[in-house]
Amino acid sequence: MRILSLALILSFCTIPLFAGHMGSRVEYIGGTRADIPGNNSGEIELTDDLYFIFTSKHTQVKVPYERINLLEYGQKVDRRYVAAVVISPLLMLSKKREHFLTVGFQDDGGKQQAMVFRVDKNDVRLTLVALEARTGQQVQYQDEQARIAGKG
Repeated sequence: MRILSLALILSFCTIPLFAGHMGSRVEYIGGTRADIPGNNSGEIELTDDLYFIFTSKHTQVKVPYERINLLEYGQKVDRRYVAAVVISPLLMLSKKREHFLTVGFQDDGGKQQAMVFRVDKNDVRLTLVALEARTGQQVQYQDEQARIAGKG
């Protein structure tokens, strides 16, 4: 009986861990929206049927999928030179890949707007596939490496 009770308590304790993450982890890098602070961590929620939603501690932005007219994905590779000099020359061979998503859309006034996000590497593929399905737009890849990383 005690084992059953303990297992039940542990299962209820782990539910909030999974429930807290509803979307893709991102960092808003910048764009044309003055109301969103740069370098703002949050989540992109793609489960809503009508809206692309970016939520952070500071703001929430909703864009109707039908107004999204650009999806672009690319990577930036930075070599870790400082760490290599200080710690080990072997780190010169390591690379850090950052995954960037640009979402272009028309606002309520008909003006073109853009938001650029750094997407967590574990969420890139899911985010791109969901955006293509929701918007009907094809993702534009910056280069062949981005295409491989985005489609797997």
